[in-house]
Amino acid sequence: MKMLFRPRFLLLAALSAAVPQELLAQSQPSALPTAPPATGIMPLSLQQAVSYAVQNKPSLLATRLAEATAKARVGEIKSQGLPQVNLATNLSDNFKLQKSLVDFSGFGGGPTATPLTATDIAAAQSGQTVNIRPVTLPSEPQPPQAIAFGLRYAGNTSASVSQLLFDGSYLIGLKAAKVYTELAKKQTQQAEIDVVEQVSKAYYSTLVARSRLALLARNVQRLDTVLFQTNQTFKAGFAEKLDVDRLRVQRNNLVVEQQKAQRLTELSVALLKFQMGLPQQQSVQLTDSLGAAVVDAAALRQRLGTADFANGGAGQGNVPTAPTTPNTDNAAVQNRLDQQNALSGGLPPAARGALNYNNRIEFTTLETQQALAGLDLRNRQAGAYPRLVLTGAYGFTGSAKSASDLFAFRGPNSRSSNGFPNQNWFGFGNVGLSLQVPVFDGFRRKYQVQQGRIAQQTIEKGFETLKQSIDLEDAQSRTTLVNALDVLDNQKANLDLATDVARVTRIKFNAGVGSNLEVITAETDLRTAQTNYYGAIYDVLVAKVDRDKATGELYQATK
Repeated sequence: MKMLFRPRFLLLAALSAAVPQELLAQSQPSALPTAPPATGIMPLSLQQAVSYAVQNKPSLLATRLAEATAKARVGEIKSQGLPQVNLATNLSDNFKLQKSLVDFSGFGGGPTATPLTATDIAAAQSGQTVNIRPVTLPSEPQPPQAIAFGLRYAGNTSASVSQLLFDGSYLIGLKAAKVYTELAKKQTQQAEIDVVEQVSKAYYSTLVARSRLALLARNVQRLDTVLFQTNQTFKAGFAEKLDVDRLRVQRNNLVVEQQKAQRLTELSVALLKFQMGLPQQQSVQLTDSLGAAVVDAAALRQRLGTADFANGGAGQGNVPTAPTTPNTDNAAVQNRLDQQNALSGGLPPAARGALNYNNRIEFTTLETQQALAGLDLRNRQAGAYPRLVLTGAYGFTGSAKSASDLFAFRGPNSRSSNGFPNQNWFGFGNVGLSLQVPVFDGFRRKYQVQQGRIAQQTIEKGFETLKQSIDLEDAQSRTTLVNALDVLDNQKANLDLATDVARVTRIKFNAGVGSNLEVITAETDLRTAQTNYYGAIYDVLVAKVDRDKATGELYQATK
């Protein structure tokens, strides 16, 4: 499995207030342009952030370029089955012609002569007819002579065409082309899912940081009010200077905390822009609310089940259960049991244990790789099949003693001044079939087939590993989300109690029946409760993203 870098910022060190009720409304997403506006602030919901990142993040654009490369590779494979036409032209200056030795003695005897005797001469002078017969003289041995064939300047031009008629590897390659393209698409989908995960977590992190910063500002205002009232009481002689100093120290610490929160908020926004592929100079305004995101996470209680590590799915497993008959003593336990029933959706353990692996892009990608491995094995086996190619060519070749004469392009009807043919360019053409039958390759194909089969077995083993990993992620993500929701409920209750204690303490202090130390302690406990509550909110949001990714629903859920 591919390990993903999951950025998580330490924004939970000093969270300082409860989520205000006005944040529970979530704005409706609007259409987001593929490019940021030239000026002004870009409104940004979670869906818009994801949409922009999927369309514009440079890493995704690079992945899509790889997908386009895969399509071009498929076209290259298909082109091998189309007619191949080539044009060729060649001009040469044979400034030193190559010579060959020729033995002329092999063509016949020596020179001939006509012998005349005195009788023949006398008979001829007397007017008689004389029959003269030439005779062959004995040949004298001569060495082979070096003769140059051809002329100094030569040229040729031709067009050739070939058509593949049968090739087993090519036919299998055509089948693999579609699978190869599908694999590239799945790899792009995997990259998109990773981007959705990163953008979602960065968006939620920014929501938490933004809310924390706003609530810290309200806490500072409230502490300023308490400090002012305490200072006035001190001036009236009803409080000690120590009480004022304690509040000043607390306010100074809170202001420093506010400054740190401001910087962390800016850093969270910068991270969000980076994950989206948005220029850092572009201003953004988050339109979704933290409260609405928490409401969405809480809705998961209707379809979650407790993790069962024995079968990799949802189920009660060996989780202890309480008695089914409620009474005054076990009411809390029964409520817990009812909550677990609600989390599991009321499904039986067998149904909760079912998991559709095809929802995970990693599983379908591995299936595509398995199909490619099978086609690769068949391609190696097809190397034993013959290969048949139809070929044809037509062209012209010429020669001359000079370059200018070569470019005269004289055909068969050309004549010299004395009437003799002087053609210098001649045509030629041919058609044929080329059959290649592999007979013995030194067992190379045998070992290639073995490698292909081993690759198939490796992928089959990878399926088992991937299934186990998906089962573990499913169980872990379910358990983490259920625990996060439980912690959120607990921290919400603690926050309500701390808020009520701080309110009562401030009333008692204003009425003069409480001490300043009690107010400081209550405010400190309140901020601790707020920190824990916001930490629980962030954990729920991150667990929700991890859960959607584990079930293969992250991209669909975001869409």
